[in-house]
Amino acid sequence: MVRRRGQSGQASVELIAAIPALVLLVALAAQFALVGYSLWSAGAAARAGARAAFVGGHAERASRASLPPVLREDARVRAKDDVSVRVRAPSLVPGLPRVPLTARAGFGVGDAGSR
Repeated sequence: MVRRRGQSGQASVELIAAIPALVLLVALAAQFALVGYSLWSAGAAARAGARAAFVGGHAERASRASLPPVLREDARVRAKDDVSVRVRAPSLVPGLPRVPLTARAGFGVGDAGSR
């Protein structure tokens, strides 16, 4: 293998140039995972509230209790015809807006599997 002059550090320079793109991709994947977790948690909280309302309990209290503490702070729970839980997914980058997410679950007799 013959090395040419001026190319001995080329791989290192290319790696250094690729690192910011890799960091951005990892941060983007982590943010998507955080949004997915927040949406899943909102859905679980809506179902918990619907179960509580179906058996005569307090839907809002059950929904809030099933949310993780980081989402519980500014969550909005509405229980009328169904239970609606609105959360804002945390942002990994300071200054970026938090994504609002809403999940609903019904608690009527015929609503068990329709939502």
